[in-house]
Amino acid sequence: MRISELAKRTGTTARALRFYEAQGLLEAGRSANGYRDYGERDHRLVTEILTLQAIGFSLDETRPFVECLRAGHDTGDSCADSIEVYERKLTEVDALLERLGDVRASLLAKLGDALAKQPDPCRVPSAGTE
Repeated sequence: MRISELAKRTGTTARALRFYEAQGLLEAGRSANGYRDYGERDHRLVTEILTLQAIGFSLDETRPFVECLRAGHDTGDSCADSIEVYERKLTEVDALLERLGDVRASLLAKLGDALAKQPDPCRVPSAGTE
């Protein structure tokens, strides 16, 4: 299939596919007229890359999954290197969640302090009593 068809089938752009190729994630064959030629394997690789990026992986973090698929495995996470990336990503997410919890606690404390300093916010002067 040509690049435009692969882009359409995967929901990405031809520009992104050329970028993946430049990064070594895709290896397009060439037809006799020089056009890029992709197969179902390439469709699977692009789908894997896009799925991983959608859940927060960087393009570089998708490499072990792509290599696992290229090695002939049914899934990109069948290899030890992919499992290691999952584990690193989970550690990163846990640290972010902890940091967000700290930020939330600080914001709640600041809000509580600010509200304690305010006059009763429900008091609205009635007409004629200014």
